[in-house]
Amino acid sequence: MTRMKQASGMVALAALAFALPVAAHAQSTGYGSGMGSAGSGMGGDSASDATSGKSDRASRRGAKGQTKGQGGKRIDIAPYIEVDQIVTAELSPGSDVLTYTQVAVGVDASIQGRNNGASASVRYQRQFGWGKKAGDGDVISGLVRGYTTIAPGVTLEAGALASQVNVENGGSALAAGPLSGNGKSTVYSVYAGPSVTQRIGDLDVGANYRAGFTKVEQSNASRDLQTGAAADVFDKSVVQSADVQAGFAPGTVLPVGVGVGGSFYQEDISNLDQRARDMQARAMVTVPVSRTVQVVGAIGYEDLEISSRDAVRDADGAPVIGSDGRYVTDKSSPREMAYDVSGLIWDAAVMWRPSRRTSLSAHIGRRYGSTSFGGTLAYAPSDRSQFNVAVYDNVSGFGGQVNRALDQLPDDFEVVRDPITGELRGCVASLEGGNCLSSVLGSVRSSTFRARGVAANYSMKFGRLSAGIGAGYDRRKYIAAQNTVLASANGVLDENWWLVAYIGGDLGRDAGWSANVYANWVSSNDPLTGDVAGYGASASYYKMFAPRLRGTLAIGIDGAKNDTPSIDDLWTASALAGLRYTF
Repeated sequence: MTRMKQASGMVALAALAFALPVAAHAQSTGYGSGMGSAGSGMGGDSASDATSGKSDRASRRGAKGQTKGQGGKRIDIAPYIEVDQIVTAELSPGSDVLTYTQVAVGVDASIQGRNNGASASVRYQRQFGWGKKAGDGDVISGLVRGYTTIAPGVTLEAGALASQVNVENGGSALAAGPLSGNGKSTVYSVYAGPSVTQRIGDLDVGANYRAGFTKVEQSNASRDLQTGAAADVFDKSVVQSADVQAGFAPGTVLPVGVGVGGSFYQEDISNLDQRARDMQARAMVTVPVSRTVQVVGAIGYEDLEISSRDAVRDADGAPVIGSDGRYVTDKSSPREMAYDVSGLIWDAAVMWRPSRRTSLSAHIGRRYGSTSFGGTLAYAPSDRSQFNVAVYDNVSGFGGQVNRALDQLPDDFEVVRDPITGELRGCVASLEGGNCLSSVLGSVRSSTFRARGVAANYSMKFGRLSAGIGAGYDRRKYIAAQNTVLASANGVLDENWWLVAYIGGDLGRDAGWSANVYANWVSSNDPLTGDVAGYGASASYYKMFAPRLRGTLAIGIDGAKNDTPSIDDLWTASALAGLRYTF
């Protein structure tokens, strides 16, 4: 990957010792493997016909949708309009059969050049129900990620997300299904910031800054489906992070590399004015062990604080819930400390890179007041396959996790969508080593948390087929002040296991197929929150009737299981027939 945000020489290695919040992807180590955040996941060339730009590229053969400019720049822009007829049959607990007409407009785009890169998939759709039980509604969904070079060594990066989830009681979130309707909640997130890498003589210098905003917008129907625990659902937050590092590579001024660095991270969450602030400074030494192995040792100081205010109380002392279904913050109440850790931090990392196709790193140390460990593995057996594993550990709120995941997306990707609902399925496909958002969207509690987990993915392309699989585990331990209404959330553990997979390919020049599956298992030790699970599978076939006109047939099944006796399991089967015209 040719993005200039990665520091060169010793700085790139030294920064690994204490990976930086957001900018350095929170305790990620490795040779720029592209993994290491809670958002890591599946990658590979997209095979989803209703979702990736693959079928649209086929529809533009002989058209002007794709151009190639100077310097090998590739510009691929595909605006489209789509009309679909959908039938959804409720298998459990009821037996209703609902019919919808769906009209959508969208654009899939990719711009790749020497100094710029961006990918985007944005879609707006309006659904019209046939009959009293089939409701109307509209949805916007999309994913954008890119960078541009402002000057030599200076880049500006940005990303954005809009995705729908079903929020269960207690903040657990599952993928939105065909019968979600107005019960969906929408996650919006955006971030941007500059990165600088320079070499001054033998001194390598790197710095970056990121600002992000995340919002969870709940519909009235979504809030009505939950109990009082819904007041802990995340509202919005602003994230800021900055880091700077400077150092000399081994063999320049000394046989070993030496460097210093510092970082700042702050997330301000609107729910009860929560604030997470983490500042650190460190010194690092890099020791070359062999041509392929280096050891990095670091020691420094960290100051981490998490605080919030209490909710407004009524005459009986009960917390007041506002019209948005969330607790009303008492701005006059004192700020209560939930977590306050400062002192010595250290880290030891081993990095191994035997070839350009393989890199492995692992680190262990002390951070956040306890032992912290992580690592990454990136292995590309060929130019048509990629395998990645990441182990991560970080502290943030929901918004910070989403911003981290966006920041780690590759610049050249295709989005995988559900062929019936058009919703994002949480993954992007890219042989650069793509990512999934499945783990970061598994819970939308408002409380700050410490996240630990692992994510793995494998993607490949062979002949006319492309396929990928990703799986992961995310564990969140929530942190809340004792003297506030969120005190009951302190120490709560949420665990999210997730799995995604796809396969598909072309059937000649004018047809193709795809299939994908997903699953999420979310559990919690919160007595007010039941364990939930979501499952889904779909298959689709497309046929080009003209250079720009495509017809699609798709079928799918989706299910949501809840261990709460009062909540029935929901299973649906759906079918779609549609036409898309690509301009």
